[in-house]
Amino acid sequence: MSAMNQPKSSKPWQHRLSADPDQATSHLLASIDVDVALYKYDIAGSVAHATMLQKIGILTKAELDAVVAGLKDVAADIESGTLAIDPALEDIHMVVESALIQRIGEPGRKLHTGRSRNDQVALDLRLWARDAIDDLLELVRNLQRCLVDLAGEQGQIVMPSYTHMQRAQPILSGHLLLAYVEMLERDAQRLIDGRTRVNICPLGSGAIAGTSIPLDRLSVAAQLGFADISRNSLDATSDRDFLVELCFDLAMMATHLSRWGEDWLLFSTTEFGFLELSDAYCTSSSMMPQKKNADTLELIRGKSASAIAALVGMLTLVKSLPSGYGRDLQDDKRFTLPVVATMRSALVVAAGIVSTARFRPERISQGLDRGFLDATALAEYLVNKGVAFRTAHQVVGGLVAQAESLGKSLSELSLETLRQACEKIGPDVQDSLTAANVVKNYAPSGAGGYQQLKEQLAFWREAIKSWA
Repeated sequence: MSAMNQPKSSKPWQHRLSADPDQATSHLLASIDVDVALYKYDIAGSVAHATMLQKIGILTKAELDAVVAGLKDVAADIESGTLAIDPALEDIHMVVESALIQRIGEPGRKLHTGRSRNDQVALDLRLWARDAIDDLLELVRNLQRCLVDLAGEQGQIVMPSYTHMQRAQPILSGHLLLAYVEMLERDAQRLIDGRTRVNICPLGSGAIAGTSIPLDRLSVAAQLGFADISRNSLDATSDRDFLVELCFDLAMMATHLSRWGEDWLLFSTTEFGFLELSDAYCTSSSMMPQKKNADTLELIRGKSASAIAALVGMLTLVKSLPSGYGRDLQDDKRFTLPVVATMRSALVVAAGIVSTARFRPERISQGLDRGFLDATALAEYLVNKGVAFRTAHQVVGGLVAQAESLGKSLSELSLETLRQACEKIGPDVQDSLTAANVVKNYAPSGAGGYQQLKEQLAFWREAIKSWA
């Protein structure tokens, strides 16, 4: 059989080939099960591209109107679930194009002029990532608001802080809550910063080297709200740095949520009893009827595994890829789309947990002075009396050991006992002892006391106004 008479592939984009792939290969090639989620971005990009093609004379005004109307019809059918999607078309780009051609004929065949699936998917992903970042940022801000609100309502409860899971120094509960706000602020700033690198339009790069068609790339970028266009077509079609960066941002955010979840899991246990969680965010046991389990916190803590896995997956995917597009990149969506959905859910639930939780001051106050939370303050009292800190540290360490052997707190030791350890200790020492006194005496900005909480709340309440 001559080359002219050989069978051709049924796929309109690969008539160079003489056969269609078998079923297993078709399944491997397909990404429509995942990238169908990008349909509205694919159609928005196609409308912008068609508008530009009409501007440069590739499409007539009538053809543009037909393309735009046809694309809107396709979008409506995908949205309603009435569009029959053929997996053999492989991806959302060919599904949309095929449906368009079926509806409007020849004008639909002109739409792909000057465009490749390579720059098309790069565009879709940037449009999607931009919306995802905006969504995530709004959810982070909402969780921050919930934490600030709780700090304003219940932030003046004196509680222990912990290092090495041992009692360290006393703080106000609001200081702990605003520590989470700080973590989330770094997450928010990373998203905002990363968005600037997302907001670059790659369309017009073609498959790898551009096109001889005089495309007006700036007009497409302007239509789609991009800040600029990519400078290098080879890089633009294969760049997935922005997705790796988004995965890192989410992995870091998930890690912060995991730390918060671990704290609150501990604080809500019977052993701690510092925190009461709403029943709406807990479950019970199928066997033990008394159980109130903070499963939502456990699941949020566990979602860090998914986020970290997505980051590792994306880094591994792009490692060692040669210059230019490789089909490996088709799997970028299998890492990024699910992790964004997961983190959206986690942030929504986290805000619900925070907005309905309440500290239990009566429980926190029980035994608050166990663990010698005022030991550092006693050492600093001696420093203010002219004792070198290392010497003061040794004196107080000895007093702690003595008090512990007697089953007493430092404030319960007699003045005589304290003076035997250091003669510079006077009756005014009691103002530096007990957790309640310690938090009153914190001096530097950013510390865990009352004045610092007031300052931090004022800062965050002002910041919240700027987010609106």
